[in-house]
Amino acid sequence: MNLKSITKQGWIDIREYIFIAFGLFLYAGAWKAFLLPHHITGGGATGVAAIIYYATGIPISLTYFLINAVLLIIAIRTVGLKFSLRTMYGVGVLTLFFSVLPQAVPGTFVGIDDNFMACVLGGVLAGTGVGLVFLSNGSSGGTDIIAKVVNKYRNITLGRILLYCDVLIICSSYFFKFGSLERIVYGLTAMAITTIAVDMVINGVRQSVQFFIFSKEYEAIATRINLDVHRGVTILDGMGWYSKEPVKVITVIARKNESVKIFRIVKDIDPNAFISQSSAIGVYGKGFDVIKGK
Repeated sequence: MNLKSITKQGWIDIREYIFIAFGLFLYAGAWKAFLLPHHITGGGATGVAAIIYYATGIPISLTYFLINAVLLIIAIRTVGLKFSLRTMYGVGVLTLFFSVLPQAVPGTFVGIDDNFMACVLGGVLAGTGVGLVFLSNGSSGGTDIIAKVVNKYRNITLGRILLYCDVLIICSSYFFKFGSLERIVYGLTAMAITTIAVDMVINGVRQSVQFFIFSKEYEAIATRINLDVHRGVTILDGMGWYSKEPVKVITVIARKNESVKIFRIVKDIDPNAFISQSSAIGVYGKGFDVIKGK
């Protein structure tokens, strides 16, 4: 690996650490501004720390750090140090944010009794933050560590393990402080909204489309896509089975928001062209996502 490649990778790592910190800032802000003031419980280690805070008044930052310290020791021994490095960074940054960010007084951002709005806004903000962390190949610790350890020894998907852990944590709040099914519903709703927000952030950034364009004007179309959309084009050789005539097929991978430009180019050059568009999940390489080893 040459010096230029090392420098480029170093800048990529720095940028990812900055985005991880920003995502965790949003996540901590969601708890301090909306969830904690309205006594709404979420999942993960933060949810456990929140329950302990509601029951005893112990700061959420202290409990969160202690829980993750124990889990990180287990993770290092079972999963390895490579997975744990960014997790340790995430735990440290999130602990800092939980410590320094002031907790809002109920009624500051939404009405004192408007728990549902606090639940929605907190879930959206938390999910956006977690999505940014995941996009940067980071982790906030907590149930992520548990899921990784369990997945190593049992054939259970990470998503299912996280779901089981989060539902168990939220439901356990019934026994510690509130004794209210309403609070459990708020917690489960916040968890669902957070999950949806995470998916929207990740898929919204990475969503790509694949085009197959059949046209006799393939050269003009391919050139315009190269020049106007700045996307690579591949020309495939095909044969129409009915006509038994050779045909050229234009293949293009692009971002979803670039699809309108491609349609306009094709329509301008050959309105009778045949176009197939489909979603492409996980496009890696130049101009798209960086291939990362985990």
